[in-house]
Amino acid sequence: MAIAGLNPHSGEHGLFGDEEVKEVFPAVEELQALGYPVVGPIGADSVFHLALQGRFNSVLSLYHDQGHIATKTLDFERTISITGGMPILRTSVDHGTAMDIAGKNIASAVSMVEAIRLAVKYAPNFM
Repeated sequence: MAIAGLNPHSGEHGLFGDEEVKEVFPAVEELQALGYPVVGPIGADSVFHLALQGRFNSVLSLYHDQGHIATKTLDFERTISITGGMPILRTSVDHGTAMDIAGKNIASAVSMVEAIRLAVKYAPNFM
């Protein structure tokens, strides 16, 4: 798994923010020490392309739109959200409210179906 950088160019060793130096690098090192095969942080402007090329099997985004831009570009209809860090499982469609097409009977159910499928798959872990 690749961990995306938070700041442009992963902070350039503190030149563009210090979150990578203070938080992300230590977290990656801790995960590696526990045996998890993670690398990073890797600049968000490159990491998704590298994963698509097969260099990583997954990417952990550090904020909402960082991951959504990449996944929606790849497959807008099947992209869903999972909210972590809660005692309940939360999945949802990833495209917003679609108010521009509400009531026109043209909305696609694909994202909702995918969100429900994923919830069914992971629900046993939250019971």
